[in-house]
This record gives sequence, structure tokens and C-alpha cells, in this order.
Amino acid sequence: MSNFLWAVQFVEGRKREGELVAQYNRKIMERWIKKAPTSTMESTKAALAKLISYHKEIEAIRGDDPITEEYILAHSSSKGCITTVFHAYYSIITLPVSLVRTQAVAQLDNITRFLDRVERFHGAWAHWYASETEQVYPFSPFDDGGNLVETAFLTEGLIVVREWLKDSKDEAERAVAKRADKLWKEIEWDWYTQGTDSLYWHWSKNYGWKMNHRITGFDECFITYVLAASSPTHPIEGKVYEACYKNSSYYYNGKEYYGIPLSLGMDYGGPLFFTHYSWLGLDPRGLTDGTVNFFERNRAHALIHYNYALDNPKHHKDYGANLWGFTSSDDPLVGYCSHHPGTPDENGTVSPTAAISSIVYTPEQSMAVIRHLYEDLGEQLFGEYGFYDAYNPSLAPEKQVVRHYLAIDQGPIIVMIENYRTGLIWNLMMQDEDLQNGLTKLGFSY
Repeated sequence: MSNFLWAVQFVEGRKREGELVAQYNRKIMERWIKKAPTSTMESTKAALAKLISYHKEIEAIRGDDPITEEYILAHSSSKGCITTVFHAYYSIITLPVSLVRTQAVAQLDNITRFLDRVERFHGAWAHWYASETEQVYPFSPFDDGGNLVETAFLTEGLIVVREWLKDSKDEAERAVAKRADKLWKEIEWDWYTQGTDSLYWHWSKNYGWKMNHRITGFDECFITYVLAASSPTHPIEGKVYEACYKNSSYYYNGKEYYGIPLSLGMDYGGPLFFTHYSWLGLDPRGLTDGTVNFFERNRAHALIHYNYALDNPKHHKDYGANLWGFTSSDDPLVGYCSHHPGTPDENGTVSPTAAISSIVYTPEQSMAVIRHLYEDLGEQLFGEYGFYDAYNPSLAPEKQVVRHYLAIDQGPIIVMIENYRTGLIWNLMMQDEDLQNGLTKLGFSY
């Protein structure tokens, strides 16, 4: 799909994942850094192989179906590119920030037409589509149907776009807003409960509910429940959030790390993308369930990572106030992993997106990282499209930097800087009345 310009594509001989999301990021970053106050394609086989390490990491916790070597080999010879819905989210939600309006609307028109055209599964999109045929491309042996979490992220972007364009005087802009609204209202969130008090990640017309993956937290999936409760057409009941998402071994925490209390989440909070993905549009400021203030929870998560780098218990090179932040990204040692503190995956690698995208929570600490990466390390870490995906200073110089751009890492940088500057994306999302009703339904005030 040449028109689906912002999707992830795997092209033989060169990795282009996220480059089209990132291409405006360099100019945005350079312009913003200079104004900011100082205080404040590999082959498809190889690309799939990189995803295995992360998939296996969560397999034990979440019970995913295993990806086998045979599966990789069977799918690695497929010709053409893969379009991923997850990365469409980052294209959609960054367009109001990164392009002039006419260009953004033209891209949004292409993207929403594509999303309206491809096969969906009770309104939900699959994880991958083959770009040339627009047919579903299985993500794993039984994951060839609807992916509700990916759909939720994408819907977050669709709502932002609708709110951005719905009152325009331009007919073409209103048409994009109308299409985005239609796509959002066609998602059958209640179908993905199987008629129970749980919400499930996957459904396949070939394998049904075989994956049987309940969506539990606390993690990046929070927005799934908010949107499912907010749907004006196919909502879930509030009890599903209480009985499923909050009913897991890693929802409540209650410990302190470096003297910082953490109310929810895994030890050390988990990878920092837990504080980014759901929160690009959903504004955590003032959001509370009566017990947890979600902005403060996310801020604590980021500060724990910051203090972990200061403590540097594994004695990795250069960790400190100017180099911190740990999240899932490419990795110079193992291909791809979570880099989660307190686990073996924390291996000396820092992902620039982790601290930069946390700027809404930790402006001064995040700016210190930005300035170090940009001003001190310069072109070593800042390439044609912005910051490269990962950096491990303990390795030999030629192996330190993963010179890739992932849309899932570039997108949060763009949006969170804009939310820090103006609150634009937060304001657009939070003005939606359906979302407000859904938050109230789940017991939140904001």
C-alpha cells in the first residue's frame, strides 16, 4: 500500500519500520530543543525473529501462543511489505502535530480509507496486513484475526482526528472526521467479552477464542477498557474492568522504590511504555479512581527509572542523570527486549524514547537526557529522522547504537513533547463526550 505511507514496512535489505513516522521528527526535535529552557530493512525473517524475544518474555505472564522457528521460516519468504495497525496509530495521532494541515488531512484520508477497506473482525483490526494484497498477515500461528488492544490504540488516534476535524468548514476535512467516527462506532467491544466478565485480546474466524488471552493490568492496555466502556454502540459493563483488568498479579503494587511509592504495576513499574501508549490521548492529569492519581502514578514510575539509573546496581557504563529510561525497543545485544529494571533484560541499553516521551512527567530529568543525547553525543545518536532507537555505551563503539527507527518509539516522542508544550492531543481526546461518559462509568473523576 504505497498510499499507507505511515505504516511499518519490512523491505528486503533495508529496515524502514517507523521511518515515515519519524521523518518529521528530526526537524521537530531540533526546533524544540533549541527553544527549550535548559532547566527543564532487514528481511521479514529477521524482523519476525526480533519480535520473538519480547513475545516469549510476556508468554509466561500472559499465556500467549508460542511462536516457533517453523512458523518464522514459513512466513519469512513472503514477498512484499507488512502493514501494521499498531503503527497506524502513531501516524494518525502524530499528524495534527507533524504536518501542515492540508498534508495531514490528505494522509489521514488515505489511512482511514485503508482502515475502512481491509477485513475487520467484529469491528476490530488485525495486527498485520499484507500491504500488496490488503489481506490479514498472521502475527503468530493463531493470531490471524481481531486484536483488540492494537485496535484500542488505533481508536485513540481516530478519536483525536475526529475531534480535530469535525467542526471544520472544509468538506474534505469533515469527511475524514466522519469516517473516523464511523470506524470507532463499528468496533464491537462487547463481543470480545465472550459474554463473560472478562475482556479478551484476540478473536479469529479460523481459531475462535483459542488464544484465550484475558486483558489484565496494570500495563499499556489501560486505554482498551476506557474505550470499551466509552463506546456509544457496543460498550462493556463497568464490572468487566473490575473483574478482569484489576484482577491480576501485577495490578496492585504498594511498594516503595528509592523512597518513591508505586501504587500500581510490576516491580519498578515495568517498561516505561506503560506510561506512554495509553496516555498519548488520555490525559492523566487529575485522573483518579478515588484512590490512585494516575498522573502521579506515572510520574512515580518515571522517577523510579531515573533513580535506578543513578543507583546503577549492575554498574553499567554511563548510567546517570543524563542517561536513563528503560523500555521495550530494539537492542544491540539481543535484537529486541523490554529493558525492564530488576530483570535480566536490563542489560546496559537505554532507549531514547523512554526518557524523552516521559517529559510530561519529568520535564527537567527528561531535558537532561535530550540535551546529552543531542548536544554531547550528536550524530552518533541523532540521525536523518531523529534519535536512533537504542544505545548501549558499554559495547564496542561500532556496536553501541541500533540505527533503526521504530514508529512505536518515535510516535510517543512527538506526541508527548506536544502535550508537554501545549496539551493539544490531550485536549482533543478529552473533549469527547463519549470518553467522558466512559470514564465516569468506570468510576473515574478527571
